[in-house]
Order: sequence, then structure tokens, then C-alpha cells
Amino acid sequence: MDTEAQPTERDRSSRPRDTDAEPVKDTQGPEDRSRSSLSPSSLPARIIDWLPGGRLTLTVLACLVLLLLVNTFLLQPFQIPSGSMEQGLRIGDRVLVNKVAYRFGPGPRRGDVVVFDGTGYFGHADYIKRVVGVGGDHVVCCDKEGRIEVNGRPVDESTFLYPGDRPSTVPFDVVVPEGTLFVLGDHRSDSSDSRDHLGSPGGGMIPVDDVIGRADWIVWPFGHLRHLTRPGAYARVPATAHAAGRPDGDEDIPDGGLDTPGGGHG
Repeated sequence: MDTEAQPTERDRSSRPRDTDAEPVKDTQGPEDRSRSSLSPSSLPARIIDWLPGGRLTLTVLACLVLLLLVNTFLLQPFQIPSGSMEQGLRIGDRVLVNKVAYRFGPGPRRGDVVVFDGTGYFGHADYIKRVVGVGGDHVVCCDKEGRIEVNGRPVDESTFLYPGDRPSTVPFDVVVPEGTLFVLGDHRSDSSDSRDHLGSPGGGMIPVDDVIGRADWIVWPFGHLRHLTRPGAYARVPATAHAAGRPDGDEDIPDGGLDTPGGGHG
């Protein structure tokens, strides 16, 4: 007697599929999917909804945070309040200070214009002066021709001194301790600097650790915009014996003129 064969699992799987069946449609388009990825429950969306002004306010806040970080760690503007570094820097000029100039390389060099915290040495303020002597230097005023000597070599400062000023009317003979700087203003007759604090705590020297940075640019007013570079007046000053081998870098700086000024604070 014939019996009807029962389909096995293989028979079921081998049967062709119904090609007429309609595929399941994706009811969520690309635009819907992108919207769902920024759902109202996401953190950025909640912040935008919470802030008055929404995305515009968030953008402004992000820019302010970025500016604060740059101002704290990289660059900082300073306004010149006095004429102590004329004629290169004038009252009201704004300079941009490079706060990482000495962080990853050699320290301040002779001729650099630096901003430093004068608390405990000059006064409770930030000052801007030109570096004349670094650690170990022997700085003397003055030789027979009225020039400052550094390590026995006279320095011609005529390219940046205020017209009519002498290098100094105050005689001095100092050895700069390691880790400190001897600084002067370019407008010597109108500058309170290391000369005026020789008898004060620290002997008028500025600790390198108190240097905020190097003044690299005059950025305001635009008519006075210029890059501040190290003049060549100190290029021939010999290094002290204990500083031999220490990177100096002054030797390859060409002689500077009035286009390489510095800046000052009282």
C-alpha cells in the first residue's frame, strides 16, 4: 500500500522561497536616523536646550574657554603704562607675551625684552624690561666711553636707547647670581630697574622663575605693529667660564636697529 511521503527538514529548507513576498521596508529614513542620534535625551542637546540662546551661546562660551586657555598657558597681552622703555614701546602700546618661549628651550638671553612679576623685588606689579645680564655675568657701568660692559666687553646700546640718554648715570659693578637676571629699561633716565634696587632684597636681580614670558609682538595700535627681536648689541659678549657650553645663541643674531625695540613698566 502506498503511503504519502512526509516532508523532511531538508525538503522544507530546499524549497524555493516565495520571491513574490514584499521586503520589509525601512520606515526610518537617513534624516530620521540622524535626528534620533541627537535625541533630546543626549547631553549636548540638553545643554543647548538649557542655555539661553541655544547653540549661539554654547559657541560663544567655547570660544571664551579657548581664549582663557591660550591666555593662561601660551600668549598673554600686556599694556604699557609708562615710558620706561621708549622709544621702542610707547605708553598705551599692547604687546603679546610668549609664555612658552623659555619653557622648552634656553632661558632668557641678553637683549630679550621680558615681562616679569616684580612682587618682593620691584613692587606688586608686572614689569617689562630688557635683559642686560644673565646668571654669572659681570656687569659694570661704565667704561671710559660711557658704555656698559658685560664680561669685560663694551656694549653699544645706541640702536635702542632713548635718544639723548646715557647708558646709565648710576655707576654699578655687579655679578649676576645664577638663576637671576639684571634688567634695565631702554629709557634709562625714566626707568626704575635693577640699578635702583641694588640695595633691596635680591640686589635688584630678577629670578628667572618670576619671568612670565618674552615680549614678541606689538599688536596695538596697528600703526605700531611690529615683531620684537633680539638686537645684536650683545652678540659679542663672551660667556662666563662656568657658562661655557650653555646654549646662548646671541652670536648669530644680526645687529638690530630701531625696529627691534622692547617695552617697559615704570
